[in-house]
Amino acid sequence: MSQETEDKNKTTIEGKTEDFRESLATAEESGKRKWVFAKKPHGKYTRYRDIVSATLLILLFAFPFITTPGGNPIFQFDILNRQFYVFGSYFSPSDFYLFGIGLVTTVVFIIVFTVIYGRIFCGWICPQTIFMEHVFRKIEFLVDGDRNKQIRLSKQEWDSEKIRKRLLKWTLFAIFSFVVSNLFLTYIFGKKEMLKMIVEGPTKNMTLFVSLIIFTALFYFVFAWFREQVCTFVCPYGRLQGVLIDKDTINITYDFVRGEGTAGRSKWRKNEDRKALGKGDCIDCGQCVVVCPTGIDIRNGNQLECVNCTACIDACDDVMTKIGLPTGLIRYASEDMIEKRTKFKFNTRIIAYTAVLFILVSVCMSLLFIRSNVETKFLKVVGTQFTIEDNQVINEYQFIFINKTTDKKTLNVKVLKPENADIFLMGYGTHLYIDSKRTIKGTATVKIPQSLLKHTKEEIIIAVFDDQGNKIDEYKTNFIGPLKERF
Repeated sequence: MSQETEDKNKTTIEGKTEDFRESLATAEESGKRKWVFAKKPHGKYTRYRDIVSATLLILLFAFPFITTPGGNPIFQFDILNRQFYVFGSYFSPSDFYLFGIGLVTTVVFIIVFTVIYGRIFCGWICPQTIFMEHVFRKIEFLVDGDRNKQIRLSKQEWDSEKIRKRLLKWTLFAIFSFVVSNLFLTYIFGKKEMLKMIVEGPTKNMTLFVSLIIFTALFYFVFAWFREQVCTFVCPYGRLQGVLIDKDTINITYDFVRGEGTAGRSKWRKNEDRKALGKGDCIDCGQCVVVCPTGIDIRNGNQLECVNCTACIDACDDVMTKIGLPTGLIRYASEDMIEKRTKFKFNTRIIAYTAVLFILVSVCMSLLFIRSNVETKFLKVVGTQFTIEDNQVINEYQFIFINKTTDKKTLNVKVLKPENADIFLMGYGTHLYIDSKRTIKGTATVKIPQSLLKHTKEEIIIAVFDDQGNKIDEYKTNFIGPLKERF
C-alpha cells in the first residue's frame, strides 16, 4: 500500500485528513452507486432490536383490527371523510389545533431528544430502519445468503441460480409491499370498509385499486432499490442531526483513545504485547464497516450517514471477545466521555432536557384527554345590533354543536352568567338531540333583563349539559347592550 493510500485511510481522530467527508460511502468517485452488502449482525443489541422491531410490527398490523368496547377503532385516519381516531377517541377537523400543537411538540421533542440522546430513534424506532433491516434485509439474507454470497451472486452471470433467487426475492418483496399497502389503506378506510372493497373487487373500486398499485410500487422501490439512500440523501432528520449534536450528545461512538493508542491501530498478532508497542485495541479487522447498513466507517467519528443501528457495536464486541480484549471499543458514549475517560451520568443538563421532554409530552397528552366530548360555539351574528322588548335586551348568535363521540347526545343549553338570562335555539328551544359525529348549526337568541346590564359589552357564559345534568362544555362570548345613560 502506498503512503498516499495509508494517509487517506487514517482517521480524523489522528487529525490527518477528512477525505471521507468529501465523498459518499455509497457512491464511486464517478458518481455511480456503490451497492451496500451489509453482513448479517449478531449480538446483544441485535437481539434487543429484533424484539423491539417485532413488537412494533405486531402493533402496526394489529391496530387497524382492534376496536374499543364502544366499537371505535384504536387508530384510524380517514382523510377523505375527515374522521380520525386516536387511542379510540374520535377527532374531527375542529380538533386540528391539537394536531398542530402535537406537530410543534414533536419537532421540539426531536430537537431536545437528539441534543441529548443522539439518533437513537433512527436505529430503534424509525419505520424506514424497521422495514429495511428487520424485514427486507432478513428476506435478502434468507434468499441470497450473507454478505459474501450476496457479493458473489451480484457478480455472477444470469444463470438458473441467479434468476431463481432474484425472482424469489423480488416476489417476496412485492408481496410484502402489497400487504403493507393494504394495511395502510385499512388505517384510512377502516377494516369493515376495506374488507367490503376487497370483496367487491377492483372493478367497482378502480380508483382505490390504482392507488394501491401506485403505493405498492413506491414502497417496493424504496426498500428494494433506494434503500439506505433514504437515510443518507432524503431524510431531513439526518441533516438536522449535524447541527444538533455536540460533545455531550450520546451517540454510537468509537473509543479512539483506546482504539488508536499512541502508535495507531494494527492487525492482530498472537502473543504480541500491544500496550508495550503503543498499539491500540483496534485490530483493523473492518468488521464494523462490513456490517454497517449505510457503508460508513464508524472509526471516522460522527457522520450524518450513521443511523445508530448498533450493528458495529455487536460486531466489534464479538471480535474483542475472541481475541481476549475488553468489549466496548464501540459503544454508546459522548465525545467528552471518550476524551475525558468518564462514565455516563445524569448531569444537570441531561436532567433538565429530559424534564422538558416529559413536560412537552404531558401537555400534549393532557390536551388529548381533557377536551370536551361536545364542542360548543356561540358567535355574535355579524352586523346585528341588540333589540329591546319588554325591558329585555336581545342579542342574536350563531351556534355550532359538534358531537365528537360515537354516541347520540341529548343536550340542554343554559346561560350560567348572568343567572337570570334566557336562551332560545331557533327550532330546538333549550334542548336538542345530536347524532354521533355530527354537527348542528343554527341561530339562537339570548335575553337579559335590562336592569342587569352595567356595561355596553359584557361577558356571558353559555353552558351545555347532558341529560344527567353533567356539564359537558361552556363557551364565553360577549353580549352587547345599550349605553348606561339610556337607562
